[in-house]
Amino acid sequence: MADLPPNNPLPGAPTGAEPLKKSTGKVQPKKETVRINLPPKPTAAPTIKLPTLPPGGPTAQRPAPVQRSTSAPAPAAIKTLDTILIYAAAVAGLIGVGGVVWVFLTLKNVVEGFSS
Repeated sequence: MADLPPNNPLPGAPTGAEPLKKSTGKVQPKKETVRINLPPKPTAAPTIKLPTLPPGGPTAQRPAPVQRSTSAPAPAAIKTLDTILIYAAAVAGLIGVGGVVWVFLTLKNVVEGFSS
C-alpha cells in the first residue's frame, strides 16, 4: 500500500467531493410509457361437426335421380350479336399474333443485313 501514489484531487474541486463525470453534451430524453388499448381478441370459430359413416363403411346404394320439371325455362341461347363479337375477337387475336410474327421476321432480316 505504501507504493501507491497519493490521490490528487482535481484542481478547483471541493475537497471530499466525488470526481466529476464526463459529459458528452447530449441530453438523453426521458422515456415515457404509453399504454395502447387494443381491441379484444376474437373468439374461436364455431366447431362444425361432420357426419360420420356407419361402422360397416359406405354402402353401394345410390340416391334416386332428380327429375327435372318440364316447366323449367330453357337455357338462354347465344344471340346473334354475341356470335358476331366472338368471331370478331378471334379474328382480331389472329391478326395480332400475325402482326407480331411479321415484326420479328422483319427485324431479323434488318439485323442480319447490318451484320453482313
